Amino acid sequence: MSLDHLWATWRSQYVQEATASGTDTAPQAGSGSLFERILDSGEPDEVTHVVRRGPTCFVILNRFPYTSGHLMVLPNRAVADLDGLTGAEHDELWATVRDAVVALRDALGCDAVNVGLNLGRAAGGSQSDHLHVHCVPRWEGDANFMTVAAGTRVLPVSLDEAWARIRSAWPEGRFRT
Repeated sequence: MSLDHLWATWRSQYVQEATASGTDTAPQAGSGSLFERILDSGEPDEVTHVVRRGPTCFVILNRFPYTSGHLMVLPNRAVADLDGLTGAEHDELWATVRDAVVALRDALGCDAVNVGLNLGRAAGGSQSDHLHVHCVPRWEGDANFMTVAAGTRVLPVSLDEAWARIRSAWPEGRFRT
């Protein structure tokens, strides 16, 4: 019986950079939620992996993704729960989730997308002070078994490549009137 190998060699550079700069390279100085600090860091979008900025909401790649292209859509300001959104934030949030799903399908050719929220720490929200909608691309036969079997994720597309592909596929104006 032969041994199958799953190669994700780009992860070596990512791990080395994360180790050299600490486990989380997101901006730590200043006030506000983690996501507000990233949005207001002054760093270029290709560094922070912000895919899209809107008037009240933005899209960012998850730095610790479940799969390649794992996006989060969130309001620009920290809001812990859906009932804290203004009407404009609500409308833009859900329109942006729709756009994110379209962009993921166009950019990565995924077979499906999981969309969901974890509202509150008890629901699994690690950043429960700032709600965010996860958009997770999925493929038939993807390697999610590795998380259960080995505590490891196999990500064949780097964050930088995913950012470039999704950003270029963003459906600007496709649904707007």
